[in-house]
Amino acid sequence: MSVVRDLILQADDQLRYPTGGELRSMVDYLSGGGRRLDVVRLLNANEKKIVDEAAKQLFTRKPEYVAPGGNAFGQKQRGQCLRDYSWYLRLVTYGVLAGSTEMIQQIGLVGAREMYNSLGVPMPGMVEAMRTLKEASLALMSNDEAAMAGPYFDYLIQGMQTTT
Repeated sequence: MSVVRDLILQADDQLRYPTGGELRSMVDYLSGGGRRLDVVRLLNANEKKIVDEAAKQLFTRKPEYVAPGGNAFGQKQRGQCLRDYSWYLRLVTYGVLAGSTEMIQQIGLVGAREMYNSLGVPMPGMVEAMRTLKEASLALMSNDEAAMAGPYFDYLIQGMQTTT
């Protein structure tokens, strides 16, 4: 779940103390805690703005999604799309906090294909939705914050691509 936990479990599995390199990794992770919290706070505080902007970008690029017959046509379907945006944004914050993609994988990607296919939601549309979510989020961040959060969005996007 986190760098520290993973390193401790790895050392324990091998019945040894953490190595100097592992300890340096822990120090790097712990010293970056304030920056990770800043990124998470920014995402939390701007959730609605991010979700609205991401949806605007997606539906501008793919107007067929909100046209009659589209997966986001109508208030209920559009609301479900926005709910999913918020859910995936929250998963990214978990990744940033933990310094790990494990929670994104376990909660957000395992079973995504089956769920979206059963709902008739095309996976290429979800990939594009995650791209717009990333773009809307990173637009609010400094370069350092974007460098920290970007890989978690990329992991989510890549995971969605492999489920198509």
